[in-house]
Amino acid sequence: MRDRIPLRRLAGLAVVVLLAGCSPVEGTPGPQPQPEQPVEQPKAPIALGVGGARGSAGVVVAGGLPAPYNYGPTVLQDGGQYRTWWCSQLPGIGPPGDDILTAASGSPDGPFTAAGGAPAVPTFSGQPGGFDGMHTCDPSVSKVDGRYYLYYTGAAGDHAHGNAIGVASSPDGLAWRREAGGRPIVTASGEVNRENVYGAGQPSALYLDGWFYLMFTDTTASGAGWNGAGQFVLRARNPEFTEQPQALTEKGFDAVGTKRSRSVVDAFSADWMWVPALDAFAIAHQTATGTTITFWDRDFTRHPYLPVVVPGPWQEGPGLVRGPEGHAPVSTADPCGTVPVDLLRATALFPAPTDIRHFGVDVTGADGCRTPQQVVAVLDGFAVPSPARTVDVVRNGQRVRVERRSVAAQLVTRVLDVRVPALDGLPVAGTILAAAPAMRSPQGMVGLLDDNGQLWTVSAAAAVANGSTIADVSQQQWDAHASAGDLRR
Repeated sequence: MRDRIPLRRLAGLAVVVLLAGCSPVEGTPGPQPQPEQPVEQPKAPIALGVGGARGSAGVVVAGGLPAPYNYGPTVLQDGGQYRTWWCSQLPGIGPPGDDILTAASGSPDGPFTAAGGAPAVPTFSGQPGGFDGMHTCDPSVSKVDGRYYLYYTGAAGDHAHGNAIGVASSPDGLAWRREAGGRPIVTASGEVNRENVYGAGQPSALYLDGWFYLMFTDTTASGAGWNGAGQFVLRARNPEFTEQPQALTEKGFDAVGTKRSRSVVDAFSADWMWVPALDAFAIAHQTATGTTITFWDRDFTRHPYLPVVVPGPWQEGPGLVRGPEGHAPVSTADPCGTVPVDLLRATALFPAPTDIRHFGVDVTGADGCRTPQQVVAVLDGFAVPSPARTVDVVRNGQRVRVERRSVAAQLVTRVLDVRVPALDGLPVAGTILAAAPAMRSPQGMVGLLDDNGQLWTVSAAAAVANGSTIADVSQQQWDAHASAGDLRR
């Protein structure tokens, strides 16, 4: 199906600082010598703690019929479920070649099944006559503004010749529509003629600060290793990567068209996520001891943390458990200091990679609530004590003050016991007082009015817990109040 080539270690980065001095010429007026300014030394990567090792007792993901392989999963923690899409091949269903299957579970330990407990069947297959006519594989799924985007490897024939990357979208993650006119959005650069002719594929996508990011393999890129290993990064403002597309280079992000000369990790089939608590990208790739997680800062200028390892057997690239936009899940027990890292990966070879199992660890030592920017992301859906003896709810980048703790508890995942000072840098959008006016729209929406007259959508149970009497109002009365946000869980 693809070349199986041992991985190489990522070469270390060296930073050289040159100091220049200047002194006046003898006999001529000039500035007096100034004391040397201290040169800021590169910060050493921080060593994180690792604990809480966990994993499934056995296989958690498989197709509904005997299949030669199951591998390349992508996993979203979405709507109270774990949803996964992966690469398989079910004989007699769709065109011959790779298919993408999907299933869901209430736990990463599975079992993952289709709706109603049915066996998984293909949700995305090759399109005859297209660049992906035979093979659709290596899915990476994210969800942005309520729509799912599937990035995948496609090939019209032999998978070892001419792979390219396509994108499809869906309202539910089940029925997909090919975007970009069904054409590939990333093709092999062809910069170097290597023995490994796999091409471009194995995409991993995430969304951050208004940018769609795509990491992928290109065995023909100048920045790939001798065996074709390497991961390259593009970003753009739209999911088809046509609006303001940029490529990561040695000097940072630059307009697409430059050579793919910079790889972020020496690996095949990697996955990644953005970790708000660490303010860093985390790239998962296989090494001899398991799945190694390598960290990059926001601008890809340095490794802020030493790598960590999720140990255990493996045969194929990992799929990190991520939030809808490709961000790391937040620990409910210790959101500011701990990052749960869970993944699915194939563990056996019969004769192709199969037997997908769950592995996970807790990464500790994060300082995730250090700045207001981090707090907004890390504590979204949490509440903390405020300096005004009320409770501050963090939701969608806003801080809402709620007088009753019991009400706040109905609006969030958890109310923390300790105040977070960095949250004070975020303005209070409004205060919901006990027994505040409540209203219900003709469509059944319930809202509470804050001290500024803004309307916050809540559950009916939260309004009752607040001691508020819910008044039925007309749509005109409902619309007369500025909508401040939705606080429903």
